[in-house]
Amino acid sequence: METWLWIIMAALLSEGKGEDRVIQPREDVIATEGLTVSLDCTFETMSTNVYLFWYKQQVNDFPRFILRRFTIGEGDNAEEFHKDRFDAQIKNSQKSVPLRIHNLQLSDSALYYCALKPTVTGNTDSLYKNLLSTKHPSLYP
Repeated sequence: METWLWIIMAALLSEGKGEDRVIQPREDVIATEGLTVSLDCTFETMSTNVYLFWYKQQVNDFPRFILRRFTIGEGDNAEEFHKDRFDAQIKNSQKSVPLRIHNLQLSDSALYYCALKPTVTGNTDSLYKNLLSTKHPSLYP
């Protein structure tokens, strides 16, 4: 029996820097349990040392840090998101950092965010405002 997964992607933009941004397709990704999926994220920045982050948000939960990658250096994964299942590599020539999730599990169904440093760490108001305004434009003029 096949189990289908729903993965939704949304961009988490750094505020205050007009030049820096990430771009993610606004689409649902449907995949089969046990397979591998790649979630796209491209970025624009004037910085030479790029810090890119991926987050996962499940229904009625806050975004959880998955991993971070740097142009210079390795980066790391959160303890609960093992590198054998969750991985990303910065592709400088394409200005992208796709997240690959291997051996998909039903618990991987979530909303995934790509972000450039600085990320939302203490102030989630702008994050939720952006999320709500993309889903319900009438809530925020």
